[in-house]
Amino acid sequence: MRVISGIYKRRRFDVPHTFKARPTTDFAKENLFNVLGNYLDFADGVSALDLFAGTGSISIELVSRGCDKVISVEKDPQHYAFICKIMKEVNTDKCIPVRGDAFRFMERCSERFDFIFADPPYALPNLGEIPDLVFRHGLLKDDGLFVLEHGKDHHFEDNPHFVEHRHYGSVNFSLFRAAATTAEPPTP
Repeated sequence: MRVISGIYKRRRFDVPHTFKARPTTDFAKENLFNVLGNYLDFADGVSALDLFAGTGSISIELVSRGCDKVISVEKDPQHYAFICKIMKEVNTDKCIPVRGDAFRFMERCSERFDFIFADPPYALPNLGEIPDLVFRHGLLKDDGLFVLEHGKDHHFEDNPHFVEHRHYGSVNFSLFRAAATTAEPPTP
């Protein structure tokens, strides 16, 4: 696993072969972050949430690119320990690993984020519900961006928050945006 850009650029972390997690490929990650640069400046006080964090590949990339705060939610104890190890290795306090279920975290979270990334297992039966849950629980700040990584069998174009779809090989990303709240003009 390699960090693409930022202060930890080119750092490599060896993911144990016993891990079930499938890290986002370097090719897909690099292309995704090129697209995200059109939406967000990660070094501008951005808070981020990495759901189904797996190996922490996206979390370390976000920290490297300057996010103020990244919460990484991972259920698997080995994967969680690996994320903690990586963050300790780079000596950062910008990432807060949370060992827990991503769905429960979404239900109970009272914080709002500028950016949310979710990379659930592609075979997860309720993967298609994740965008609705993010918006139902109000996890994004106004004009925030949510990215869902998924397999080719899911399509989200009908979701009212859908912005665009990108695919790189077998990796698919659907991007969603929270609408900015606009104040009603005063009535004369």
